[in-house]
Amino acid sequence: MNIPMNIEELLKGKIVESSRIELKENFNPDPMVHTICAFANDIDNIGGGYIFVGIKEVNGIPERPITGLPINKLDEIQKEVIRCCHFIEPLYIPEIQTVEIDEKPVLLIRVQGGHSRPYKACINVPKKKKDHLDKNGFENREKKYYIRKGSSTIVASPLDEKELYYISSSIPYDDRPNLLARVEDLSLERMKEHLRQTGSSLLESNSELSLYELAEDLRIIEGPPEELRPLNVGLLMFGKDPQKFFRYARTELVWIPNPDGTGMEEQTFSGPLQVQLKNALDTIKDKFLKEKIIKLPDRPESMRIWNYPFQAVQEILANAIYHKSYQIHEPITVRITNEELEITSHPGFDRSIQDIDIEARRIRSRSYRNRRIGDFLKELHLIEGRNTGFPNAAKALKLNGSPEFKLIMDPERQFLSVVLPIHPVFQNDKGSKKNADYRNKILMLLEEHPDSKTQLALRMGYKGITSKLNREIKTLLLEKKIEQVLVNGKTVYKVA
Repeated sequence: MNIPMNIEELLKGKIVESSRIELKENFNPDPMVHTICAFANDIDNIGGGYIFVGIKEVNGIPERPITGLPINKLDEIQKEVIRCCHFIEPLYIPEIQTVEIDEKPVLLIRVQGGHSRPYKACINVPKKKKDHLDKNGFENREKKYYIRKGSSTIVASPLDEKELYYISSSIPYDDRPNLLARVEDLSLERMKEHLRQTGSSLLESNSELSLYELAEDLRIIEGPPEELRPLNVGLLMFGKDPQKFFRYARTELVWIPNPDGTGMEEQTFSGPLQVQLKNALDTIKDKFLKEKIIKLPDRPESMRIWNYPFQAVQEILANAIYHKSYQIHEPITVRITNEELEITSHPGFDRSIQDIDIEARRIRSRSYRNRRIGDFLKELHLIEGRNTGFPNAAKALKLNGSPEFKLIMDPERQFLSVVLPIHPVFQNDKGSKKNADYRNKILMLLEEHPDSKTQLALRMGYKGITSKLNREIKTLLLEKKIEQVLVNGKTVYKVA
């Protein structure tokens, strides 16, 4: 079985997190089996890991050029890896492939999260197959549960063992076989397109692969030879008609220009997840994202501002597609008005994320709902994973000068809505007479005489400075309709 991705990008950590990659210069039974066991346990539900044998590591980075392995030792080492894996309980055999890096042969071992986890392995791997049995033929070797912590393989603590049993109680939905579908429901061309986009060498060396062979290499089919079935992830990413099996696996876009619903437009994006994500983002970018260029008096360069920064929209929508439960019969919705852009998916945050952490924007999940979907989206560079979606969105909003996003979720966490407020500069584009009157009142009062923000608030009828007044003053400053000056050491505003 071949590993369907660009090996060089994998080695550099561009496809998966570096913590999921282990480099070993030579084969050593004990650390090898412990690492395979840890990746197979996949305690963080991130998709297991990859082990390169024949590459020396220097401070976490592969030493180039690669030293590789002796050609006459490759077959022997592969057999030894498989022999040692028999000391993992229950039995786990990873995928092993010989690859060439820097013109040197290297063994690449792919360890997916196992369906029979939790796994434990011998602390000391016997040199011979029967060395672990006593004179009566019973097991006499101590075994431990191994897990990954960052980029290290360690023995699981009692608390970690409980966590392993908890997450192992069910297989993620995207990694389950779909008994209503056939392998022929997968699209060979869509699988090939994925390999082309990810730069996989698998396509170059095996251009005539059959549907079954390629699906097997992508690990999206499962079962006995006479009854192979596609996995849900295969149908969602490479199905000819994903909505045939997942009716609500779609993204709905609604544009509401007026509160009463007049002029409302709707558009539905379906097909494979990566296709609908790209099409939805392209439509949002082309039709609904607007830019303003504002010249500032104190600097030569202009300020470029978006009503919604594209990176923030991309991160939130990709996050929704990644984490949605495809067992729930609800689509992802994108609702755009003159005030905000709202993305809703089902369900809400995982229960492992506490309310206090959500309020503080510390959104870190230990359990991934769709780890296989995540792996494919990472290969396409559509997501980064490791809980970076919300921090990246927040950073993009801050750089654009936009308000922070808002999170709306019911107490039962049945849904999650992420609201991106429009940038204040674009609020004037609403055509709202109320806002126009508000700004005109500010201009009229400042026309009578310049004033400080506090005094202006009192003249407007407020007891103090309001957030709306702050926002409108900032907008009028950016539009150069008013200016800020110092009078007797005091900041006042006047009509420009």
